[in-house]
Amino acid sequence: MKNRVIILINEEIERVLIVEGKSDKKKVEAVLKDQIEIICTNGTISISRLDELIEYLFNKDVYILVDSDDSGDKLRKQFKRELPEAEHLYVDRNYREVATAPEQHIATVLLGADIDVHADFL
Repeated sequence: MKNRVIILINEEIERVLIVEGKSDKKKVEAVLKDQIEIICTNGTISISRLDELIEYLFNKDVYILVDSDDSGDKLRKQFKRELPEAEHLYVDRNYREVATAPEQHIATVLLGADIDVHADFL
């Protein structure tokens, strides 16, 4: 159950942001203004779950925002192989984790990918 990715079907949303955990998702949701679906991998993802995810993400704009640590780097490499068209967003290595990075930093990272954020965080 640990490696399970939960996908809520929302065909109307064209953009998807993939993060590692629930705390990452909460951090991003706090600054996000755009309507974008956020999917948590819970740190790792099996090949079968990745295949399901790839099928679901077909024809969507996909962004990857994972931690700047060993597990995040491993996950990012997996997504680069399996979803080469995804855009990779990076948290400054000084913060290491999405969840612990300041909201202003997360907002800047998202804005750099043309994802609208609340002006309070700029």
